[in-house]
Amino acid sequence: MSYNFKIIDAKDIEKVVPLVQKLNSSKISYEILKQRLLEMTKQNYECACIFENDKIIGVTGLWYCTRHYAGKSVEVDHVYIDDDYRSKGLGKQFFKWIYEYTKAKGCETIELNTYVQNHPSHKFYYNEGFEILGYHFLKKL
Repeated sequence: MSYNFKIIDAKDIEKVVPLVQKLNSSKISYEILKQRLLEMTKQNYECACIFENDKIIGVTGLWYCTRHYAGKSVEVDHVYIDDDYRSKGLGKQFFKWIYEYTKAKGCETIELNTYVQNHPSHKFYYNEGFEILGYHFLKKL
């Protein structure tokens, strides 16, 4: 099977809402996710997708910034590959594409967060050479 990896246009961001909603176990409504994703496209954010023909089967966000400890960095956010396409090496291919794409944009490092209970993702990221540097804290205001 042939897959394509590419950045989608901000105007097409609504197309990824169903996959992002699956990642969040439908805890956040479709409308709120759509609104937030539209806002994100205005904040140094890009959305990368995996396509099988014209169907989006995987998604991640890319946030760009410069960090004092890491230089120019990209934070990979909300990585999700549809259930039917998992365990086929697609995540490894997607991350290879992300590394090449973001390095070409001048990024020196890549960071990410993953949910504590998402043990399969931990194994994947360890195998990709990621290291745990700290904890991610969140406080709702």
